[in-house]
Amino acid sequence: MANNSFGEIFRISSFGESHGHALGVVIDGCPAGLDINIDFINEELRKRRPGQSAIVTQRKEPDQAKILSGVFEGKSIGTPIGIVIENTNQKSKDYSHIATKFRPSHADYTYQTKYGLRDYRGGGRSSARETVARVAAGAIAKLLLKHYGISLTAYVSRVGNLEWSDKLTPKLIPNIEKNPVRCPDLVMAQQMENLIRDIRKQGDTIGGVVSCQIENVPPGIGEPVFDKLHADLAKAMMSINAAKGFEYGSGFEGTKMKGSEHNDEFYFENDKIQTRTNYSGGIQGGISNGMPIYFNVAFKPVATIMQDQESIDQSNEKVKVEGKGRHDPCVLPRAVPIVEAMAALVVADHLLRSKTSKL
Repeated sequence: MANNSFGEIFRISSFGESHGHALGVVIDGCPAGLDINIDFINEELRKRRPGQSAIVTQRKEPDQAKILSGVFEGKSIGTPIGIVIENTNQKSKDYSHIATKFRPSHADYTYQTKYGLRDYRGGGRSSARETVARVAAGAIAKLLLKHYGISLTAYVSRVGNLEWSDKLTPKLIPNIEKNPVRCPDLVMAQQMENLIRDIRKQGDTIGGVVSCQIENVPPGIGEPVFDKLHADLAKAMMSINAAKGFEYGSGFEGTKMKGSEHNDEFYFENDKIQTRTNYSGGIQGGISNGMPIYFNVAFKPVATIMQDQESIDQSNEKVKVEGKGRHDPCVLPRAVPIVEAMAALVVADHLLRSKTSKL
């Protein structure tokens, strides 16, 4: 299996399966001299961790990062940083009933077709458990971005038909971690939580949208042709399990506007060039313009539902797939730190393309 790496200069390679001994990541290209805070890494992993509330999967994993290399006396030394996160709560027998069956809307059939075999225990490599490695690497990327004053904030803006579309302000950011849904508006968050609980009782799942805002990215970051900043953000987001759509700036709503309405006029103030509006989403021509970058990622309902479904098996025989196991009724709350991690990896990589390899 190829293509388990991401990035050009700040490059990561992840490894491991959902029910293997551990998952991990090797981070190459991190500049020497960066303060590496293991507590911060573990806090990021906590946000993605299963079993954190009643509206996510009840698999219990401590998800504690263990740094194997690349760090000495709390600082990066410029060599590859190796991190592992052990699996401690596998229940592989829960998946024996689908060893030869193709679950609807899962990667079972496509993996079997491509490789001729598959790890059916929790989906193996195709499981969202793989993203624990990305979050660990994203934490390192966040520490690098913090060094340059760049911050990222992701949050749940929609669950099903419930949507919060107000502007994210600094005052609202602390609310994100005050509720299990991770919506900045506490009233809407409660409605979303109630909806997810109702859906779970029905043995069903529901999707929605995670939004993300990136502040203080300097102008001039990104490449103008194939490696446009927004193109790499799109690739990063669409590589996340259950992601079905990406839009940045005005997105699809921008198609309803005229050019005279959509154009972002420039002006000079406080010793820097700014735009009066930001329909461009902080990126023009694939390169950052210094304004906040913002985008939305659409996530489908989780494919595993607690209901029996019809399908076929490896012998092309008609079978019934039983709904059982430990699964998220809604992926959105745990997708928030994953979106932040992947965005941080993209921005860190493009930032280093325009910097030297030393802080």
